[in-house]
Amino acid sequence: MASLPQSIDSTLALLNSGHYVADRALATVAFLAMKMGRPLFLEGEAGVGKTEIAKVLAATLGRKLIRLQCYEGLDVSSAVYEWNYAGQMMAIRLAEAAGETDRDRLGADVFSEKHLIKRPLLKALEPDTAGAPVLLIDELDRTDEAFEAFLLEILSDFQVTVPELGTFKAPEPPIVIITSNRTREIHDALKRRCLYHWVDYPDQARELAILKARHADTPARLAKQVVAYVQAIRKEELFKAPGVAETLDWASALVELDAVALDPVLVNDTLGVLLKYQDDIAKVQGSKAKELLDRVKAEVR
Repeated sequence: MASLPQSIDSTLALLNSGHYVADRALATVAFLAMKMGRPLFLEGEAGVGKTEIAKVLAATLGRKLIRLQCYEGLDVSSAVYEWNYAGQMMAIRLAEAAGETDRDRLGADVFSEKHLIKRPLLKALEPDTAGAPVLLIDELDRTDEAFEAFLLEILSDFQVTVPELGTFKAPEPPIVIITSNRTREIHDALKRRCLYHWVDYPDQARELAILKARHADTPARLAKQVVAYVQAIRKEELFKAPGVAETLDWASALVELDAVALDPVLVNDTLGVLLKYQDDIAKVQGSKAKELLDRVKAEVR
């Protein structure tokens, strides 16, 4: 288990060791979140690396990663805990068969921890010899406001109350990363409990550094052209601009095709790796794709 970074520079170095190329602003807020024991709330477009931050922190710190993937209709039984009803029924029948008549003793056995199914939020509060885990609450904007309200107790006091058993409190606060693609606004009450950062698309130099860190086998000229092309295409009016994840996927696909440089046919044939909506592909392919490529080739020698 690695100790928590003690400075912004060491946080940058920690992220770099996990092949995550962060800017100083992100490293600063990540350092402060860990130092202050506060959740880190990350907003930004899909595919810019928000989820990856939690994965890299868990890997580089040697901590367990506990992920709660949010979705519409997420409730306490899926996020925190539920009872093993089949196990409880079996315990009751076995007790009846054995002639057990003490209701208090039977109730204590039925509602004991051995019948409690712990979901991600409750697991994140358990002690761990490797240190407090990294809790990733991913795409919180997919849930509803009722679930947000439930999170307030956990994010304020790092504890959960199970009525039949009492309160479970973390001996050491987990490192909490919350992400949102901003499909809706998150309530201020939850944001106040967090440190906030907007994760934007990287500039060309940093995106090239990310590509080199993640896919070192990409030919140098191809890597520069891929990044320049993605930077150019993001300036077009698209339904969904490609994120860093798509840049990495595109570079990987081009390497699989033994490409060493971009050409119009190759770009048109692989646009489905970079763009994920047919209207966007139709808008770019053909003459627009060639126009962007000509501009990129003039820029990248």
